[in-house]
Amino acid sequence: MTPEYVLELARQALWDSLVIASPMLLVGLVVGVSISLFQAVTQIQEVSLAFIPKILAMLLSMLVFASWMLKHLLELSLELFAQIPNMTQ
Repeated sequence: MTPEYVLELARQALWDSLVIASPMLLVGLVVGVSISLFQAVTQIQEVSLAFIPKILAMLLSMLVFASWMLKHLLELSLELFAQIPNMTQ
């Protein structure tokens, strides 16, 4: 295994992690900004008002995107398992 191969594998793993997590992160970002804007406009500074909707939205997005994330992880795992014989050389 060459250092270039290891670096490419690490780069691909980081990129796939970002792609898999992005739907939940984007939903959390949109909900968080919306709640913050609502709090700024109404001057309601309640901690649970920001925390609970964001958690619920992220859980809902996890349920919605779970099949896509699982499919992506399965493809990545199969690709890595297929490359195991090449790693020993």
